[in-house]
Amino acid sequence: MGIVAGLDSSSAFTRIVVCDTETGAVLRQGYAPHPQPVGEPDGANPHETDPQAWLLSLGEAAGGGILEGVQAIGVSAQQHGLLPLDPQGALVRPALVGNDKRGQVAAADLTEALGGRHAWAEAVGSVPHSAQPVAKLAWLARAEPEAARRVAVLMSPHDWLVWQLLGRPARRTTDRGGASGTGYWSAAAGAWRPDLVELALGHRALLPEVLGPADAAGTTPEGLLISAGTGETMAAALGLGLGRGDAVVSLGASGSVMAVHHEALSEPGGLITSLADATGMHLPVVNTSNAVRALRGTAELLGTDLEGLSDLALKSTPGAHGLVLLPYLEGERTPNLPHSAGTLTGLRRDSMKPEHLARAAFEGMLCGLVDALDVLRSRGVEIRRVFLLGAAAELPAVQAAAPGLFGTQIVVPAPADYAALGAARQAAWALGVAQGTLAPHTPPVWPAPAAQVFEPGEDFPAWQGVRQQYIATREQIHPGAF
Repeated sequence: MGIVAGLDSSSAFTRIVVCDTETGAVLRQGYAPHPQPVGEPDGANPHETDPQAWLLSLGEAAGGGILEGVQAIGVSAQQHGLLPLDPQGALVRPALVGNDKRGQVAAADLTEALGGRHAWAEAVGSVPHSAQPVAKLAWLARAEPEAARRVAVLMSPHDWLVWQLLGRPARRTTDRGGASGTGYWSAAAGAWRPDLVELALGHRALLPEVLGPADAAGTTPEGLLISAGTGETMAAALGLGLGRGDAVVSLGASGSVMAVHHEALSEPGGLITSLADATGMHLPVVNTSNAVRALRGTAELLGTDLEGLSDLALKSTPGAHGLVLLPYLEGERTPNLPHSAGTLTGLRRDSMKPEHLARAAFEGMLCGLVDALDVLRSRGVEIRRVFLLGAAAELPAVQAAAPGLFGTQIVVPAPADYAALGAARQAAWALGVAQGTLAPHTPPVWPAPAAQVFEPGEDFPAWQGVRQQYIATREQIHPGAF
């Protein structure tokens, strides 16, 4: 028996879970928020930060002997972050993190500079958007040219944390999952595209060595093995135990659909973002601009909250008495309708009731996510079950409609720190390989998380009718959207 730790450094806090290598059982846990810079009010600078705050948070979360007896650590961290370093490894400016939209214009110009969306989809399996490091580089070259000229090394948050834990060695590393989110690494080729760094930044920069899923990044002076680490999305997939046939639908204000697949996928219009996972497989992702924001908007209109909206919806029937909501409240990424607005159709005197509007909001949100899932299905991705994540997955109206609309088993995992658990599982894998007890192509088998499971029922044909009603409305309002 061994003991390993998983460390998840999100945008706001650090969580640590200490697990048994054989069973995955959580033995101890730690938590600490990232400290706020002295003299700055909350949220004063949401787009950038001093990464020393991550180390301070890590130290606090690891207090009280949390890491006693630990043999290996895995690191998960927020994605889409960029740490631009000089030749000596010092930051040339604060780290760029989070949903920074300052690079929107730069991302659009980058897209055209390479020859359009299709060219980028072919090159790296994604089209530049403002959150991606490649767009941040292009913004930096325009907005802060002096700082941009000093950039010699590029790292992501998880790369940087691993490097710090190892004492800042000459060797800098990352993993496939983290690299695949940068916009300058190809999941299909398994290689960096330094020419795209040069296109964005104006010159080339050193990039980390990309480790295999079970590789170790190194060992600390105290003898602690540090695994490759990965991004939060890939760590959560590993923590959930996803495999072939599994998809994850994330219900945030916006939505995302990803699935485990055996090869990298791209789509000429850029609807698919081709990510790699933390096991050697791939995680093609399709994003939507609207998910729970459609529910919240409808709840506000009806003077209730999400739980009240769910209760109302259950008083209606599948099909919402003919009401159909196309939930494109913020435009839409899938389908690519950035300047569209939401549409409510089917209004008749007998359908103009709160419960029918509530039902239409849930059906519209879920049908929009089924559209995203169908993008993956159309490219040959097998979907046997769908994991629903996010607080809205607990709503009875979501659980009642999802099996019939997605047409597959629905799994709602119990709330847990899945990114930290995935980081711990990666650490156990790297430790096992180093000790000769695990194979480098098979992660340790840990029990599946506790979950509620819902199957399509006898009303499945009715739900498929709802789906067809939605498709017909979408095609009428936005013909040829896909």
